[in-house]
Amino acid sequence: MKAGKVLYRVPYADTDQMGVVYYGNYLRYFEMARNELMRECGWAYKDFERDGFMLPVVHAEVDYRKSARYDDLVEISAFYRSNKGVRLEISCEVRCNGELLAAGFTRHVFVDASTFKPVAPPPRFIDILKGL
Repeated sequence: MKAGKVLYRVPYADTDQMGVVYYGNYLRYFEMARNELMRECGWAYKDFERDGFMLPVVHAEVDYRKSARYDDLVEISAFYRSNKGVRLEISCEVRCNGELLAAGFTRHVFVDASTFKPVAPPPRFIDILKGL
């Protein structure tokens, strides 16, 4: 199974007053790995947009298990989870030294970049997903 993976050193700016990564930043981390997953599949998000498609997030879930802290080196991974109709789901994990810190997923809808109306996923993308 292909995965988008990012190694990321937590900067001070990502932490809150308690010295841990602010919870909202995990969704940004998910996005970083999701972009790497698309790149790994051979169709970078910028190419996807150039071809007239967008994938806005319509739902997100995160299960926080343990906090990341300033200067931790975290590994953020994204994996294809499922697709049905115009929807796509990507699972994500954040780990530090192999320990799971957070896990969740994002749900997206394929839309036409010019109208923002839902559209069927491009056949090329479905072929890529079948290969995962």
